[in-house]
Amino acid sequence: MPEFQKLALLVSDSDRAREAAEGVFENLTDWVPIEEAEAVVVIGGDGFMLQSLHAMLDEGRILPAYGVNLGTVGFLMNKNRQPEKLLSRIARSKAHKIAPLSMQAVTEEGETHRFWAINEVSLLRETRQTAKLEVMVDDKVRIKELVCDGVLLATPAGSTAYNLSADGPILPLDSQLLALTPISAFRPRRWKGAILPDRSRVAIKVMEAEKRPVSAVADQREIRHVVEVKLEIARENELTLLFDPGHALDERIVSEQFVF
Repeated sequence: MPEFQKLALLVSDSDRAREAAEGVFENLTDWVPIEEAEAVVVIGGDGFMLQSLHAMLDEGRILPAYGVNLGTVGFLMNKNRQPEKLLSRIARSKAHKIAPLSMQAVTEEGETHRFWAINEVSLLRETRQTAKLEVMVDDKVRIKELVCDGVLLATPAGSTAYNLSADGPILPLDSQLLALTPISAFRPRRWKGAILPDRSRVAIKVMEAEKRPVSAVADQREIRHVVEVKLEIARENELTLLFDPGHALDERIVSEQFVF
């Protein structure tokens, strides 16, 4: 059972989240600055939760996060019910660990960028020209030439997001797997993707990069004109999400497979 004495409050800029914070949440306890906190309460939607988690990753101070959904989908959040009982709900919450992907992307100019992705890293064509990609897993070429709109690598936490929309598989949270999913593959046309152990190292090279430019997107962060991307799980940056009993992320992943 989590016991946190010092909590920080992070609120989305949306009108709905701001109104709720000013009306109920801001008066529930003596909130502290995030620099002094033991955990954070995130008010908003999935996008704001991802933004908040990325900020903690960038700053090197990762705290447990309890989300209250005042957005649209709220897959990473808890339901906004009985807001006056928020503190007792946090005390009863269950912790779930998720490890982000590390993305190292090299651009045509030779610059190297490193970002983290909690949901997925996607490579996408920038123009009308299809992308041509070489796909390597653990230093072995698995597809010499993938002609497509793009390809993505998703974590279990992100497998119900863009990955699912691209007809990728839903992965249980504790599966220790990754989903490598093509986006509108033209050749090989019948390749539907692959499920990989999460210890796998994936490298994707862009062929004919000047003629067929490709961008790399790690969750919400985009790098354009990439020539190579290397991906692997960043276990040293493991994140903790707090969920109400019965509404945990692993249950949501199972439930999502029975929605028609």
